[in-house]
Amino acid sequence: MSAPSMTKFVMKRPWLKRWMQPLSEWYANAAGYRKIGLRVDDLIPEESDVVMLALKRLPPKEAYDRVFRLRRAFQCSLSHQLLPKDQQTKPEEDYLYLSPIIKEIEQENRERGDLEAMVVNNKKKSKS
Repeated sequence: MSAPSMTKFVMKRPWLKRWMQPLSEWYANAAGYRKIGLRVDDLIPEESDVVMLALKRLPPKEAYDRVFRLRRAFQCSLSHQLLPKDQQTKPEEDYLYLSPIIKEIEQENRERGDLEAMVVNNKKKSKS
């Protein structure tokens, strides 16, 4: 599910981080999802089993807030209007809440696959 990311590469280099930070903030604002009240993890499609399981693991308050944000954004889209400035998502409110759970589930699936593929060889004792 996770896409390749250059985050670790950029974060290890302070000069590159300073150069990329304004660009990333500009891109997040230009994307427009904050103007209709969404967070970045609200844009993840729910078509994957991993994402569906992650949504089930969300705390009830966070799940309710997510549904509210999605319905409000859908209403804004239908009416072709943006939210007022005070209701738009601010950059400090736009944090990852679903991605860490998705990564955790992907790690569990990898571990499960490794354990299921494990072959155990019993050493036979030779009779003397």
